[in-house]
Amino acid sequence: MPQTERDEPPFSASDALFAGAAQPLDVLKRVYGYSAFRGRQQEVVEHVVAGGDAVVLFPTGAGKSLCFQIPALCRQGLGIVVSPLIALMRDQVEAMKQLGIRAAALNSSISREEYVAIRRGISSGDLDLLYVTPERILMDGFRELIGNAKIALFAIDEAHCFHGSCNFVSKHPYHR
Repeated sequence: MPQTERDEPPFSASDALFAGAAQPLDVLKRVYGYSAFRGRQQEVVEHVVAGGDAVVLFPTGAGKSLCFQIPALCRQGLGIVVSPLIALMRDQVEAMKQLGIRAAALNSSISREEYVAIRRGISSGDLDLLYVTPERILMDGFRELIGNAKIALFAIDEAHCFHGSCNFVSKHPYHR
């Protein structure tokens, strides 16, 4: 029986391009189509890929998103991006999917079916990036949802939009 598109596993830029250890510049070129990093992006990306923590303050349009997206693709596991802006989250997830990156958004606008698909993707390791709202990570069941997943990194995007963001981090640590 011929295989249909539905029967094929989802394409993943990280699986297809980087079966071994991915190098940040290779990801930048092969997935995003850029020949070089801008400003201090490379320094930040390499630091995070190596397991370091970073607080990145770049002007709008300077490529902050690449500073967590590329490390998530270079490291094994799921990159979790906490973002309070659902519209931006939707745009980022759509852009990631167009690049062949297996991305999803977990927020109040998704259907039950979408939630089930995301849950399956997390448990099977079929997601590269998961964008999630702060409210969702505080809901009962989120820890269990990601509990068995290999986490590549945790990123907080648009941190200035978090109400009481300092209290948020100290009250809800997700350290292993």
